[in-house]
Amino acid sequence: MEQLLKTILETIRISPGHYQALEDLYYTSLEAMKRDVKLGVRYLKILSELIEKRMPTLRDESEIRRLFALHKKVLLAAAPHDFDSYLLYVEWNRDPDKKFYPPRRKVLKQVAEAMQDLAERKIRLLTISLPPGTGKTTLAIFYLTWLAGRNPNEPMLSGSHSNAFIRGVYDECLRILDPEGEYLWHDVFPGIQVSSTNAKDCRIDIDKKQRFETLEFTSIGTGNAGLYRAMNLLYCDDLVSGIEVALSKERLDKLWETYTTDLRQRKQGDHCVELHIATPWSVHDVIARLQQKYGDDDDARFINIPALDENDESNFDYDYGVGYSTATLRAQREIMDDASWRALYMCQPIEREGLVYSEDELRRYFELPKGDPDGIIAVCDTKDKGADYAFLPVAYVYGEDYYIDDCICDNNLPNIVDARLTEILVRDKVQMCRFESNSAGGRVAEKVQEAVKEKGGITHITTKFTTANKETKIIVNSAWVKEHCLFKDDSMYKRKSDYGKMMNFLCSYTMAGKNAHDDVPDGMAMLAEYAQSLVGAKVQIFKRPF
Repeated sequence: MEQLLKTILETIRISPGHYQALEDLYYTSLEAMKRDVKLGVRYLKILSELIEKRMPTLRDESEIRRLFALHKKVLLAAAPHDFDSYLLYVEWNRDPDKKFYPPRRKVLKQVAEAMQDLAERKIRLLTISLPPGTGKTTLAIFYLTWLAGRNPNEPMLSGSHSNAFIRGVYDECLRILDPEGEYLWHDVFPGIQVSSTNAKDCRIDIDKKQRFETLEFTSIGTGNAGLYRAMNLLYCDDLVSGIEVALSKERLDKLWETYTTDLRQRKQGDHCVELHIATPWSVHDVIARLQQKYGDDDDARFINIPALDENDESNFDYDYGVGYSTATLRAQREIMDDASWRALYMCQPIEREGLVYSEDELRRYFELPKGDPDGIIAVCDTKDKGADYAFLPVAYVYGEDYYIDDCICDNNLPNIVDARLTEILVRDKVQMCRFESNSAGGRVAEKVQEAVKEKGGITHITTKFTTANKETKIIVNSAWVKEHCLFKDDSMYKRKSDYGKMMNFLCSYTMAGKNAHDDVPDGMAMLAEYAQSLVGAKVQIFKRPF
């Protein structure tokens, strides 16, 4: 059967306009599904993609109508088994300007595919962090209705921060399930009906009345734990109600306790999986703690899509004018405090309390003082492994002030990073630089020194091995950095530049909670120690002995 499917597919690729071959692939896929559902669905999805590519090229109205009708049949056949196909089909009859998924598909398809993996038990835990207003909850509502049709007799429990929010999710699920409504749910799951509803308690039973309903909705901490069960899915949406809770470590601790002893205890059996959707507020909220606990677990997946990409462009500029343009997001950034922007829109929650470096207390400058500096020095914390960053700040010394005018903050491959370290030392005419020799630092220092010499640079590189506790070193030296170091005004660099990364990592380091990256604050502590060791010594250029 698979060979036959491949043969038909090859015919289509040779002759894209061969409608009969498209139809043959459809009927053969249906036949394949009788023996192997996954095989049949895979080719239905291939066929759907082929039709989507073909449609814009057509000019003949009758051909468009014929292909349009075939596409609808293809999606319907795949919809009970494939979430992406379900999303496209269930809205088929809706007015184009009302459709949710098609204009957002280019971004949300990756999320839908992760939800598919959760349904197929390829993973057991899925968390999704997206900025506000990007459609994450609506996508989850469609997901609940899809799972309800697939497994109507397996209860699902949905929890959130408030009854009002939960009631909204309940109402939207009913709209999709309404046989008289604009959605085509009953086409996908024929013969399955809503057997009972309870608006007061937000419960929906599908197919037949049972003790624990197909769809159950509750706000966290209601104390009605014994009334709910989750056999198929535990779905948690925005357990943190807002910034007031996010700013309270005590309340976040209580929320975590409530989640673990209330919602999570409602899971029954090993079959039940978890879905968490939230705007990340804090390093102590539920979704952040789950990532800390299960971040290295193959059964868990964590999706984080920031508002702006590495080029400072919108990730959510959806088709047909929905979503957020780059200009809109940049304007939003300007009116928000940095911590809130990073948490809510960039999916980078930080600990607001306990920050070692607050942006407001750092010294800033627009241009270097006139005249030559007393010296130009640098330090380098080399890249170790994994997601570690190589960090090299360049400081222009004027009296007791150290102007951080350039830097490398890069987690690229070692050969790329080493070349960049050489380049910055030569370009900025750095006179003295200290490399930390822990791990591979000593080897890197030797390599960079040779490269600097070959390019005519003047930098004298030394190394130092340290046994100091990193966290202690960072905190102890932070006062010196705040007093003596000046950083560029934030209008003078791009957020995704090396300098922007440096400032981001520096101003998100906290004494409380887990820090994803400590390379920058550690490097600034190195600079503080190095600068203080040079007090009383005059920096001067000298002729090398080699």
